[in-house]
Amino acid sequence: MTRFPLRARLLTVCVVLTNVAGNALLSSGVKAASGAFGLLMNPAFLAGVALLALWTVCRTALMSWADLSYVLPVTAIGYALTTAAGAWLLQEHVTAMRWGATALIVAGTILAGTTRPKTVPEQRL
Repeated sequence: MTRFPLRARLLTVCVVLTNVAGNALLSSGVKAASGAFGLLMNPAFLAGVALLALWTVCRTALMSWADLSYVLPVTAIGYALTTAAGAWLLQEHVTAMRWGATALIVAGTILAGTTRPKTVPEQRL
């Protein structure tokens, strides 16, 4: 049985955290800005864009190391963390139905996380 490489596990954490932080900052920046110029000068908006760009690069690398059917469910915990960030950091109202949907995502993430990931073997140059 092959273990999921440490670099892939660390990259999974990076994918989740950059997604959550990037979306929270993007939302905060958009809500605080007034007009297009204000948006482009808003530090929260710019940081959110930068983090989501990093998220895209990290997620692409992660998908080159593990199956899509493993990566997507495991990184879906980001949806639950984004909901929590919206509720607690951005003071958004999250209904009971939305929390229930978030709980289903967490349950699916746990199920996917308990499956053995199939990793792509490294290719030597």
